[in-house]
Amino acid sequence: MKAALSEGRPMSDLPNVAPAHLDVPTLDKLGSTGATHPPRILLLYGSLRTRSYSRLLTLEAARLLERFGAEARVFDPAGLPMPDSTPPDHPKVAELRALSEWSEGQVWCSPERHGTITGVLKSQIDWLPLNVGSVRPTQGRTLAVMQVSGGSQSFNAVNALRLLGRWMRMFTIPNQSSVAKAFQEFDDDGRMKPSSYYDRVVDVMEELVKFTLLLRDRAPYLTDRYSERKEDAAKSEAAALAAAAMRHET
Repeated sequence: MKAALSEGRPMSDLPNVAPAHLDVPTLDKLGSTGATHPPRILLLYGSLRTRSYSRLLTLEAARLLERFGAEARVFDPAGLPMPDSTPPDHPKVAELRALSEWSEGQVWCSPERHGTITGVLKSQIDWLPLNVGSVRPTQGRTLAVMQVSGGSQSFNAVNALRLLGRWMRMFTIPNQSSVAKAFQEFDDDGRMKPSSYYDRVVDVMEELVKFTLLLRDRAPYLTDRYSERKEDAAKSEAAALAAAAMRHET
């Protein structure tokens, strides 16, 4: 998806939205300072089906994010190998990791399968380790979670995604989207129909942009930990003592 201008995309591309009730988050409204570029949002979905409702919901979310002034990029999981089955320099793995490092916020959307998320989405998350050298691909980023269900409404998948988001050291926003009987919620062109489910998706994407604007400049400070500072200091002291010992020996 291409980046949108700060004023957002034209309303003609979102026929289900009520313009009078749509608010585009801005830095001025939030009282934030620092970066002024559009929020960078990576979207992941969890199905490889030709008509994948998690993909359709993700694309709808990306349109909304662009309308809210964000830059949205959707990762296609087709061709991504199983975790640990290949070195991390595989092109699809490298693409995913680069997008995660680029992002300031993410959206994870999964079908519910056997009461939890799909292996397709879990594989994407498993390829994003907590550490790659000195870079943490997910720490401090915001996260919105969504799910689609073939039957009645459930929250098993979004609950599992929240647990993963905490484990990946992300700021998971309070709101979430769970679309029941997803096969009824999209038209023949793959666009989401007007409904309370659609309105909730608008709410979630609006909230994600707000939290991303609020947190992205502050993430390094908010994720700075006493235990890690203490460990780093001990390593520096040990290295200094080792260097001094080597100088003494020579």
